[in-house]
Amino acid sequence: MTLADFLPKDVSLTIAMALCAVAFVSGTARGFSGFGSALIFMPLASSIAAPRLVAALLLVIDFVAAAPLLPEAWRKADRKATAVIVLGALVGVPLGTYYLSVLEPVTTRWIISGFVAALLLLLLSGWRYRGKGHAWLSVGIGGLSGFCSGLAQTGGPPIVGYWLGRPIAPVVARANILLFFGASDFFSMVSYATTGLISRESLVLSLIVGPVYAIGVAFGASLFGRASEKVFRAICYGLIAIAVIAGLPVLDGVLR
Repeated sequence: MTLADFLPKDVSLTIAMALCAVAFVSGTARGFSGFGSALIFMPLASSIAAPRLVAALLLVIDFVAAAPLLPEAWRKADRKATAVIVLGALVGVPLGTYYLSVLEPVTTRWIISGFVAALLLLLLSGWRYRGKGHAWLSVGIGGLSGFCSGLAQTGGPPIVGYWLGRPIAPVVARANILLFFGASDFFSMVSYATTGLISRESLVLSLIVGPVYAIGVAFGASLFGRASEKVFRAICYGLIAIAVIAGLPVLDGVLR
């Protein structure tokens, strides 16, 4: 038997290898800088395979990769503050999942490209929320991040920009972010499972793509401290911009 025998019927060996290549690049960005994996992966991967399939694929492999970090995050996080922001995700994730499940693939791709472009601008701006903490604002940020996660697994920038701007210790901010995404990913797993987005195909594909993504994360982590963080972040931003442009449906006849 060959690798092709294990692939979903709608995924060729060429598509699987392309997804592995995208996963390695996005995993390297995640391992080095701690961000950017979904913003690189989703625009490119959704132009290669169905957005519903690749969103479920990314959710599974990232959930498995992040799970070991949750116990320490639970101990160090401000759990009360995190619980408030998680309330927003409880609404946002199912809403984003609903739109992912009902929209046409091309429409979903346009929305993903628009989301990622907007989030890239947010990252480039260096935005950090430095105002007072309000429960309604926390719920709103959690809802926005949850919606982006449910639709395209791209909920990172709003949460990161919010927590890193708060007057709290960096270790607590990091723990809050990890704990939030642990909860958000759990909501996504439930939402995706109940709507049929997590399927045999996505699970089988995750067994193939997941190890490549993990290698990319490990490779990126090994570069940390050896390469200039400023230069590498600039490379990550460039890769995200390239992913947005290359993933545009209007270029399908040119690039694919």
